[in-house]
Amino acid sequence: MRTQDSATASSTIAVSATEQTATGPITSTPETASAPVGADPVTRGTLLAVLGVVSFSLTFPSTVWGLESFGPWSLVAVRSTLAALIAGAFLLTGRVPLPDRRHWAGLAVVAGGVVVGFPLLTTLALQTSTTSHAAVVVGLLPLTTATFAALRTGRHPSRTFWFAAVSGAVVVIAFTLKESGGAVSRGDLYLFGALLVCAAGYTEGGRLARLMPGWQVIGWALALCLPLMVAASAVALSFEPVHLNAHGVIGLVWVAAGSTFFGLYVWYRGMASIGIPKASQLQLAQPLLTLFWSVFLLGETLPLAAPVAAVAVLVCIAVTQRAKS
Repeated sequence: MRTQDSATASSTIAVSATEQTATGPITSTPETASAPVGADPVTRGTLLAVLGVVSFSLTFPSTVWGLESFGPWSLVAVRSTLAALIAGAFLLTGRVPLPDRRHWAGLAVVAGGVVVGFPLLTTLALQTSTTSHAAVVVGLLPLTTATFAALRTGRHPSRTFWFAAVSGAVVVIAFTLKESGGAVSRGDLYLFGALLVCAAGYTEGGRLARLMPGWQVIGWALALCLPLMVAASAVALSFEPVHLNAHGVIGLVWVAAGSTFFGLYVWYRGMASIGIPKASQLQLAQPLLTLFWSVFLLGETLPLAAPVAAVAVLVCIAVTQRAKS
């Protein structure tokens, strides 16, 4: 469920390869330029992409842990602040030039959707929803993003694509209604809102990733939010009580450094090495991994409908990836 990227070893954007995404081709710098002689770029890229998927799958359980110590608004604000500081350090170390002014509006959309909107709405949802429930609902994100991309770029996917996309949406809605007793809960509304804002952010990020390395897209989106998130952290921490414990600190550190920055960084570099289609196939395992973590780390009991719905959504996603425009 991410924007497409190319990896850079310096601040110069060297175009040497082109990858195709839902929003168009993106340029990437050579991943093998700094690799040891004899290294297998496919194996290396696959391992990096797998690390990204595992990182993303831990986001919801880590958020639940973070909520043990922080209020929802404090957790999101501090999370984004820490991630922005890490991204800023990378940008400064690499002496990456400021993006063109014409890209600022797009970066604002990415920031609003990926940096602020999705973390905030999913954190609010996880106050009342289980991680397994949220994993199934948010498993629809790749389809939502593909739909946004089609509308944003004016492309016309095939009927097979739309049939699979609608089928996936129906599965998630049916699962949501079943688990909520026939009505949509407030947590579900937060999750559906998170789908929309994140899909918009990913779509715009995919467009920008054709013009600059994708890790710089998320890096500048985070940096753009830094002043706002510092102020939000100060306000939220003054109103919401903080009860530090090991789970809370680990959860905060992971969603900030692991999910928000490290996960995106290795995911983008992996995609640059093995290509978007192969990397996307690996990401199909993400909802199922989250279900595993919800049991292993949080001790949740999975309803039978959760893995069944997750697998059904994954099948729909696989169909959309193979459908020709």
